[in-house]
Amino acid sequence: MNCNTPTDIVFSFTGFAMRGGTTDEHKDGWGIAFFEGNGVRHFVDHQAAIDSPIAELIKRYPIKSRNVIAHIRKATQGVVSLENCHPFVRECWGRYWVFAHNGDLKDFAPVLDGAYHPVGSTDSELAFCYVMQEMRRQFGDSLPGVTEMAAFLRRIGAQIAAHGTFNMMLSNGEALFVHCSTTLHYIVRQYPFTTATLSDEDVAIDFSEVTTPRDKVAVIVTEPLTTNENWTAFLPGELKVFVDGDVWRELA
Repeated sequence: MNCNTPTDIVFSFTGFAMRGGTTDEHKDGWGIAFFEGNGVRHFVDHQAAIDSPIAELIKRYPIKSRNVIAHIRKATQGVVSLENCHPFVRECWGRYWVFAHNGDLKDFAPVLDGAYHPVGSTDSELAFCYVMQEMRRQFGDSLPGVTEMAAFLRRIGAQIAAHGTFNMMLSNGEALFVHCSTTLHYIVRQYPFTTATLSDEDVAIDFSEVTTPRDKVAVIVTEPLTTNENWTAFLPGELKVFVDGDVWRELA
């Protein structure tokens, strides 16, 4: 989720968590990260989201953030363990970077010769470390702007996707970068707000009652979370950048 004002994710997460063992088979752990200023609240659990007491906390505790990344895991590489749960977090240029990946990479064995190494045994964390290493190598000691970062991620995303499925999200708290390899969808909620109904749970919310006319919220997911909203599908190989709750730029 990417927003122009701090927003809670309780409604979307309620439906999303159901896919962690009830309405879908992604039951091998889950995690979520909220940016707040320069800090990050980071929760992971190797239990299925539907069974996790930590997931229950997130459903009931309206943490507000402008950038949130959540993930439910179906293990393809690496055992079911805490260190293999997304999202993963690393530091660069005095900022936290949060990453999550959906997919499976084969014959992917980049040489890691810098400061970033996996703690766990997933292809996802390996890809994240490679992205961080190459990002630091390309931009040196200077934090790149959104334009430069988008061009870099488009190039390296295509390179990694040559090894399999690489749907990924990356954020430093200022922008949310999303690369689609196969399937992703997004929606931008803005004034005039309407009522939305979850597809995985019998829950609805009238956003006009909990927002202001200035609010803008982008939600990006693998499959649409609601039944009565118009979600937009990404194209395979597409990178989109979200800033202040809207699509900042499209790169075909």
